[in-house]
Amino acid sequence: MKVLGVNAVFHDPAAAIVVDGVTVAAAEEERFSRRKHGKSPVPFSTWELPDGAMRFCLERARLEPGDLDAVAYSYDPALAGPPGADLTCDDWEALRTLFARRAPLFLRASLPGLDPACVHFLAHHTAHAASGYLASPFEGASSVLVVDGRGENASHLAGRADERGSLTVLAAQRLPHSLGLMYEEVTEHLGFRRSSDEYKVMAMASYGRPAFLPQLREAVRTTGDGGFTVAPVEWEALVPRLTRGEDWQPEHADLAASVQRRLEEVLLELARWLHAQTGDRDLVMAGGVALNCVANSRLLEEGPFERIWVQPAAGDAGTALGAALHTARKLGDQVQPMPTAALGRGFDDDELASRLETAGIAYERPPDVAEAVAEALADDEIVAWFQGRSEFGPRALGHRSLLADPRSQANLERLNDVKGREQFRPVAPMVLAERAEEIFSSGPLPSPYMLFTHRVREDWRARIPAVVHVDGTARVQTVDGRGEPLVARMLAGFERRTGVPTVVNTSLNTAGRPMVDDPRDALECFGSAPVDVLAIGPFVVRRAGAPARSDAAVPAEVAA
Repeated sequence: MKVLGVNAVFHDPAAAIVVDGVTVAAAEEERFSRRKHGKSPVPFSTWELPDGAMRFCLERARLEPGDLDAVAYSYDPALAGPPGADLTCDDWEALRTLFARRAPLFLRASLPGLDPACVHFLAHHTAHAASGYLASPFEGASSVLVVDGRGENASHLAGRADERGSLTVLAAQRLPHSLGLMYEEVTEHLGFRRSSDEYKVMAMASYGRPAFLPQLREAVRTTGDGGFTVAPVEWEALVPRLTRGEDWQPEHADLAASVQRRLEEVLLELARWLHAQTGDRDLVMAGGVALNCVANSRLLEEGPFERIWVQPAAGDAGTALGAALHTARKLGDQVQPMPTAALGRGFDDDELASRLETAGIAYERPPDVAEAVAEALADDEIVAWFQGRSEFGPRALGHRSLLADPRSQANLERLNDVKGREQFRPVAPMVLAERAEEIFSSGPLPSPYMLFTHRVREDWRARIPAVVHVDGTARVQTVDGRGEPLVARMLAGFERRTGVPTVVNTSLNTAGRPMVDDPRDALECFGSAPVDVLAIGPFVVRRAGAPARSDAAVPAEVAA
C-alpha cells in the first residue's frame, strides 16, 4: 500500500509517506516555506497544507498523487463537534473544524489527480500514539502515553499497544484540562512564543527554585483514573508578565522551575497509573510534552517502566507519520519501525557542487571532510555541518548542525551569539556511543535522538564545560558508527587531536528561523552568521580571508 500522512490543522504542518509498510520520507513544511512551525503573520496560517512536504514525499517515493491508496489526515472533525452543530459560536475552533472537513477538496487542489474518496480522517491522539508504538524499535506489547496541548476534544491519551500493533485506549483527558496548554500559557507569560518556545521555559527552570510549587500542586491534580484536572492559574498574581525580549528576574526562573517540577510530578503519576493497568516493561511517548527531555529523564529514573522510547518528531509534525503508519496497517500492511530520523531531503555531490558553482563561492574538496572538520574544531573554529538527509523533528542530529569545541566555555556564548538567542540556553554534546558511559550517567544509553538529559560525570565537567548546563546535566546524542559513519569519523578525528570524544552540536539555524534544509539555506546562514567553516557534503567552504588548511584542500577544479 502507498499511504501519505498529512498534518495540517494545528501547528507544524508536515507530510510523511509509507510504502508497503516502510517509512520512505517525512518532512515538516517549515523546511520548505521557511516559516518556523508553519507560522506567519497571515491569519490562520498554522492550518496551511504542507504542499512542499507532500511534493517531496511523493518525489522521494517516485509516486504521483493518483498512485496513492490512501491519504491519512491527522484530525477527525467529527470528534470536534457533532454534524449539524452550530460551529460559529467559537470562531477559532469553528474555522479549524470547517477547514478539516474540507481537507479532501483542499488536498485534491494541492495534489492534482488525487481521488478525494481516498482521504481518511484519523483522531489526532490516535495518530500521535501510532507515531510512537508503530515506529518504535520495541518488540511485543508496550504502554503508550500521549500528552500535548489539545486534539479535537482531548489533551491526553493513555493506552496499550499489543504485539499485533492494535491500540486499546485506557484513559483520555477531555478539554479544557491540558498540561500542554498550561505550559503554553506560562511560556507566553514569560515573554516567549506559545506553541513554539516551550523548550526555553524548560531551560530557564534550571536557574530557579520551585518556589510556587504549592500553588501549582493545588491547581494541577491527577484524578486517580488516568486523568487530571488543571484549574485556571492567575500567573500575574505569582510573577509579573514579561514582554518579548524583556530581561527576566529570578522570580521568573522560579515560576519556570515550579511549572516544570509540577509537570514532572503529574507525568510520573500518570505513568504509574498506566503501568498498574498494563504491567508492561516498555513505554512509548508522543505529543508535544514528550519533547520535554528533563521530564522524560525523570520518568525513566523514577517511574515504573524499564525502557522509554520517545518519537523524535513527538510534536504535531509526527502525527503525519503516525497517521500514515496507522492507515497502512489498517489496510493490511505489516508496518516496520522507523529506521532513522534522517527522512528529509538530501542532495548528491553533483547537486551540491552545482549549487556552490552557481553561488560563485570558492570551495575545497579535502580527502576526507570528516578529518578536515575535526581539524577545524580542534582549532576552535565553528563549523556549519550539512550532510545527508535532513532530520524529521526539532532536533539537529548530525545532518543540519552547528558544531564547536566543547572544551571552551566561551563557545556556549559564541554559539548563542551566532544563533541570536538567549544566553541562558544550553547547547548539547554529540558523543561516540561506545564512549558515552565514560562521560555521562543517569540517563538511557544509547540515546540517538537527544530526548533525555544525562548527568555529566564530575571528572568531565571541567573538560567539556560548553555542554554542561547550570544544573550539571547535558542533553546527549550518542552516535553509532554503523548508522552514522561520517559523523563517527569526525568525532574520532576530533578525539585523536584533543583526547575528547565529543563535540558541541546545536541546530543549524538562527533565531526564529527553521533549521536549514536546502543548500541555499545553508549558504544564506553561513553568509549571515559568524561561522568559520561550512562543510557541505564532501566540500568545505571557508570564511573569506581564512587561510586554507595544509592538510587537505584538493582544489575543486582538480577534484572534479
